[in-house]
Amino acid sequence: MREMKRDLVIIGGGPAGLSAAAAARQVGCEDILLIERDRILGGILNQCIHDGFGLHRFGEALTGPEYAQRYIDKVNDAGIETLLGTIVLSMDHERKLTVSSRKGYTRIHAGAVVLAMGCRERTAGAISLPGTRPSGIYTAGAAQNFINLQNIMVGRRAVILGSGDIGLIMARRMTLEGAKVEAVFEILPYASGLPRNIQQCLNDYDIPLHLGTSVIEVHGKDRLSGVTVAEINHFQPVPGTERFVPCDTLLLSVGLIPENELSAGASVKMASGTSGAFVDDTFMTSIPGVFSCGNVLHVHDLVDHVSDEAALAGEFACRYLDGGIYRTDTPIAIEPKTGVRYVLPQQVSGKSDFTLSLRVTEPSRDRAVWVRDGDRKVARKKLVRLHPAEMIRIKVKKEKLETAGKLEVSVQ
Repeated sequence: MREMKRDLVIIGGGPAGLSAAAAARQVGCEDILLIERDRILGGILNQCIHDGFGLHRFGEALTGPEYAQRYIDKVNDAGIETLLGTIVLSMDHERKLTVSSRKGYTRIHAGAVVLAMGCRERTAGAISLPGTRPSGIYTAGAAQNFINLQNIMVGRRAVILGSGDIGLIMARRMTLEGAKVEAVFEILPYASGLPRNIQQCLNDYDIPLHLGTSVIEVHGKDRLSGVTVAEINHFQPVPGTERFVPCDTLLLSVGLIPENELSAGASVKMASGTSGAFVDDTFMTSIPGVFSCGNVLHVHDLVDHVSDEAALAGEFACRYLDGGIYRTDTPIAIEPKTGVRYVLPQQVSGKSDFTLSLRVTEPSRDRAVWVRDGDRKVARKKLVRLHPAEMIRIKVKKEKLETAGKLEVSVQ
């Protein structure tokens, strides 16, 4: 097995990894290695040919490949070393990586590691979809890959289960390719995707969205012939509401899961609310020198926020290598309370400003998110509309943290 040493190793060549690499080089880290399992950089953005990316980061609407290319150019122009077609098999608590490629196995000793592996989709098996297992059932992202990258049409009459953003975007994409999208069925009483995608991908194309409804059975032997749907109450079908919907394609848009098998293998402490790593305000995990960012840390709704977050993680990793970051003995814990599903980071040092990211548990209007230290207000953000699909970010000043013991975040 070959051996090598690198100051900073970044795992994942999608938007998070690219941004972290570019930012680390910009603040002075010279010895950077970016590892990507695919044959090209860019990650999931390569198959996202619709526009809407970059509005916050670049002030213009870009397609996924255009957005990715901005960062690929930064990485290439900076001369950052990349390993493509390479899989990281394992990582230990001493930041030793075992990687595999066509050249064989390599052991890499890293001074610091940035985890940027992204996320994956829930499958039919993951949600225990009832019925037979004919062809024609895809995750929305797999169908997007077939159509946009491989020029393969997946079907002509589709039903979409789940109203996540990828499913909404694929409802429009299937329609534009000449398919008939019968409907989108969402088990929750509200849509899971961004409001702009509801309007632009469903309403603009007269595609119906049925809330509180789900697929309760799949039909077909060789090819999907249809699905049975029913209204859902407390996650159980309501008797008498069943109906058959003929289709040859079922797309699943039922949630994303951070790709943290590598993190778990290294015994990185995980956070139940995000299914990602437990991190502090430098994005460092429970293992010193190992940082996490992007969708492997928590699932984002905007790639611009992924890039912002990953850039900070890259900068902090560089500072760690220079001895400028150390773990405080008395961190300030941050906990979600009423109306908040999760908060990130989960603890902070109190020595610097930071941005708090959170998601609410249910839609509401004209409410405020409060950050409190006991009865003392630390930060507050008033919002006209709050929705679980939209991540909320609140800037917190270090001056407010000088006497803080524990921060609690709630919606009121």
